[in-house]
Amino acid sequence: MVTVRTEVIIDAPLETCFDLARDIEVHTRTVWKHTKERAINGTTTGTINEGETVTFQATHFLIRQKLTSRITGFEKPYYFVDEMVKGAFKKLRHEHHFEDHNGKTRMVDTLTFTAPLGVVGWIVERVVLKRYMRKFLEHRNIQLKKIAEMS
Repeated sequence: MVTVRTEVIIDAPLETCFDLARDIEVHTRTVWKHTKERAINGTTTGTINEGETVTFQATHFLIRQKLTSRITGFEKPYYFVDEMVKGAFKKLRHEHHFEDHNGKTRMVDTLTFTAPLGVVGWIVERVVLKRYMRKFLEHRNIQLKKIAEMS
């Protein structure tokens, strides 16, 4: 199991950041363009809420993949969790935390995942996936910050 944690300060209200982070269309606009990520099932537009699912289709490492997540924890506007229910990982949990930080928002992402394939997966987690997932989250956070600060 690997954990990746990212943090960003956004010059926008807490509620704005919380809602943007849950917005499916914003999600697909803020991830890497080359992945061609799109929502194909479940909640595919608007904001996702507790108990709801979304299936994203995207290309990572030249492989088209589908990942279905469910919102398993939710405390508006401070926290939500999405967990993979179907996809390429053995396990994936993404915690999103939002805190007021002197009139700005501190957004912290904690992504915990386990790759399949035993020892091979363990090596890939540490050699490739940890860095890849950190860069993915950092890129998304920068894009979300830009959108939130323009709102």
